[in-house]
Amino acid sequence: MFDFEKIIEIIAVIGVIAFAISGALTAMERKFDFLGVFIIGFTTAVGGGSLRDIIIPDRDVFWIVEPIYTYMAIIGSVLAIVFRKKLEHLRKTLSLFDTIGLGLYTIIGVQIGIQYNLPGISCVILGAITGTFGGVIRDILVNEVPLVFQKEIYITISILGGSIYYYIYWHYSQDAWVEIISISLIIMLRLIVVIFEISLPSLYKTNKTE
Repeated sequence: MFDFEKIIEIIAVIGVIAFAISGALTAMERKFDFLGVFIIGFTTAVGGGSLRDIIIPDRDVFWIVEPIYTYMAIIGSVLAIVFRKKLEHLRKTLSLFDTIGLGLYTIIGVQIGIQYNLPGISCVILGAITGTFGGVIRDILVNEVPLVFQKEIYITISILGGSIYYYIYWHYSQDAWVEIISISLIIMLRLIVVIFEISLPSLYKTNKTE
């Protein structure tokens, strides 16, 4: 059986890098200066996890006590700068880095809720916060309407994936394959949504001029 703590650390590191790349690419697209690119990359990478840690009583904010995550966010931003042209294509066509970060961070949030013996619904909400709110903060900082508040199916997938992970974890198995399957499910569902442009119905209809 794999070390549960080690799995969380590995998933978290990959998630930080993926979200940092997403944030840095967005900042460069908006023509932010060098420092601005790193700030947006870092904020995107740690924003959701920071909010999660603030909500949980007696928990330290993860990147403050474990500086490796700060270093990984910086590395992710550097990768975005160095390989901008190649990464930008992936970002635009499949929202790849948001998608990877969503899958990894959602499961991290649920896992941490489980560690603190929180109720299932609280674990799932923590997963959704961890997986989506870094992107919310990024979008606000670059003056965009946050993706999760629009009709794209984003947070819904996070909640669904987190719920499935929590159910399997407690009722069937606590082995590493549970994390792998749940993360893969979230990523695949998100890619399907993007590729086929599936969206939730809007409450507002555009008036057509005759």
